[in-house]
Amino acid sequence: MAKKYSSKISYGLLVVLFIVFFSPIIINLIIDGVYKALVLLLLFLIIVYVFILHMFFKTEYLIEESQLQVRCGFFTYKPINILDIKEISKSTNIISSPAASFDRIEIKYGKFEELIISPKNKIQFAKDLMFINPNIKNNLA
Repeated sequence: MAKKYSSKISYGLLVVLFIVFFSPIIINLIIDGVYKALVLLLLFLIIVYVFILHMFFKTEYLIEESQLQVRCGFFTYKPINILDIKEISKSTNIISSPAASFDRIEIKYGKFEELIISPKNKIQFAKDLMFINPNIKNNLA
């Protein structure tokens, strides 16, 4: 039976992205008024921001049989064999990853691979992985 975990979401990060995307446009609207190039730029930024929102709200981690599948919006990562996972630990790394929050965990697997994710229920997620592979070193607790 498959178990699905949604990504934890940092709404503060969404607010910061909104401010970065739209504050220059709003300031420009106030100073110069509306003109065609600004409207086109605003439309483009809205489309990009909606795409980012979709990625934030549709990031999920699926444990199915002995595979961990990661989906981030329209993107799907290569499945990870849970039996290859060596270690799970907390992470403060802000590297780009399929994690919609700064409350992240790092999964080390294979020879030198690692993945940074942010499931809502990290402890249960780790327990579910360890149920399949009891050799995983769990550094979350």
